[in-house]
Amino acid sequence: MEFRKVTAIIRADALEKVERKLRDMDVKGVSVTKVKGYGEYADFYSKDWMVSHARIEIFTHETKADAIARAIMETAHVGVEGDGIVAVLPVETVYRIRSRTIATSDEV
Repeated sequence: MEFRKVTAIIRADALEKVERKLRDMDVKGVSVTKVKGYGEYADFYSKDWMVSHARIEIFTHETKADAIARAIMETAHVGVEGDGIVAVLPVETVYRIRSRTIATSDEV
């Protein structure tokens, strides 16, 4: 099976809207973490320039990765610096810890 990992770093205030969109698309699993950093947009009023964002990580079958990435971009888009990024990476293998088996594409 060919898997992909979709990782998005988006504005924290767009997270709820993106989560709803992913549920509507029947995405089977999503991990969300709060992150901070700077890139295209930096908070120059802050001592460390850091800006709070949300990171979304999704492991999915390769055929669904682009649609998920596009949906995140459309939903999180505001049109200003700091909207975020989406990366799609190849994944060699996904294991289920509980069963100690390799996951299949319908599980992820």
